[in-house]
Amino acid sequence: MAGFRSLARQVRDPLSDLALRRYSLRKCLERFAPYGHRATWDHLCSRAGFGPEDRSPDPARLVAALDELEAARAVWLAYEEGFAERRRKEKHDGLRSPGSVDDWHRCTWGGCGVAWCDDPGVHPAASLAEVLRRLIAALEREPGTVCPVCAQSDLVWTHGLAHEPSSGAVCTGCGIVVPAPVLTPAAMARARARRERPLVSA
Repeated sequence: MAGFRSLARQVRDPLSDLALRRYSLRKCLERFAPYGHRATWDHLCSRAGFGPEDRSPDPARLVAALDELEAARAVWLAYEEGFAERRRKEKHDGLRSPGSVDDWHRCTWGGCGVAWCDDPGVHPAASLAEVLRRLIAALEREPGTVCPVCAQSDLVWTHGLAHEPSSGAVCTGCGIVVPAPVLTPAAMARARARRERPLVSA
């Protein structure tokens, strides 16, 4: 099975068939898709300026989408490296029990669903790399009361998510499922109290 970097080379190869280049970009999302496969694809298409169903997009737009995906992946890989180093140090110091951030991290193996968007058409407007920087910064500080990506306080508890965990606080501003470790207990309680409200598309 081709890895991310091999697929990225295929996307950039000007001698490759355009359909293969587009297919290779889609396959990259099986290795790294911060919002989930469908929502990340929708985001990249929107930012690069081609339609999700466009079978013959401008090659330069495909490469622009790949550039954004690679920039985000670099941010995530740096975080994962730091995370692994921290866990090694904690284990060396005798701290074996994982915390809430560790539980969350376990559900985002490889960077898939880091900022899960259950509705593929509702996702942050900022670049993927910027979204991940904001999310990582929130994971590294004390919990807050708003979405770390768009600073909205309108969070709604949603069940039946197509991701693990299967329920969580969804931001009605940008559509991400806000990781539990970045929210205070009070913010989580407010989201749960508003679970009956429908998600409003941005």
